[in-house]
Amino acid sequence: MDTEDRQPLILEAAGDVPGDLVAIAAVTAITLACVYVPVLNESFLRILFGVAMVLFIPGYALIAALFPARGDLDGIERVALSFGLSIAVVPLIGLALNYTPWGIRLDPILASLTLFTLAMTAVAWYRRLLLPAGDRFVVPARAMLAAARLEFFDPGASRLDRGLSALLLVSIVAALATTAYVIAVPKEGEHFTEFYILGPGGKAADYPTDFPAGATRSLIIGVGNHEYREIPYTVEAFALNQTFDTTTNTSTIHAVERLDRFVVTVPHNETEEIPWEFAVPSTAYNRIEFLLFNETVPGEDIMGQDRINASYRDLHLWVRVRPA
Repeated sequence: MDTEDRQPLILEAAGDVPGDLVAIAAVTAITLACVYVPVLNESFLRILFGVAMVLFIPGYALIAALFPARGDLDGIERVALSFGLSIAVVPLIGLALNYTPWGIRLDPILASLTLFTLAMTAVAWYRRLLLPAGDRFVVPARAMLAAARLEFFDPGASRLDRGLSALLLVSIVAALATTAYVIAVPKEGEHFTEFYILGPGGKAADYPTDFPAGATRSLIIGVGNHEYREIPYTVEAFALNQTFDTTTNTSTIHAVERLDRFVVTVPHNETEEIPWEFAVPSTAYNRIEFLLFNETVPGEDIMGQDRINASYRDLHLWVRVRPA
């Protein structure tokens, strides 16, 4: 396409903005706001737009890019394929992110879905502009509203037909309201807390298990709250000298030294990952014990195995501490 052909296309693009593509871009922007704006991210709008962003929006943008012409697909096919392709595309994006340094987390997933949706929307807009105006796909919103108004409020219909139409309309509104309520106020599931440790690279591998005494090493402590309330967790780390007797099948703790203690407050349905540095002072220790407490933390007089038993969650890491 030469320069003389580009100028009319640019002018046409500035004056012909497809309503459905504008709506897709607007829903994407609102979804971002519902995740990151403090007031909106605590309302049911976050769930409502989040579900749409996962189950419909990316698929619709892809369908719009693949089939820009009016006669390619009818409305029902577009809606059905939008759901189907969204269900296919979103897991593929998550799979691709799993092999990147960002991993499968909220920010990378949302950024990837946003970029994918906006890119497909731009491609759809461009491909529609390449078609004659009469062949481009448009959502006939006014015609659909006029048809719906005539269907439900036809002045020539009998009283019985008008009553049935009104009943159908009330049923549709009630179904939508019920669906919105179920999404906004989900039933509480199991209450639990995730407690885990990762290597310094953020993977469940490469843990520091062999190092000199006094040398500083690092890992990541993760706490995921699914208790349906905000909880100030207390995390404690101890260096232990522990042996295991295979004859009696029992373990004995000979020495304990606290390495660290801190409090991390985690809102419901969120996860905090805390980079943590430590140093084991003596070669006598062979195990690092991580304890997680919720609101109840035992006194300092409770130590050793009794303190481990009193914790809400516990983890351990066997180590070999060499002379410095």
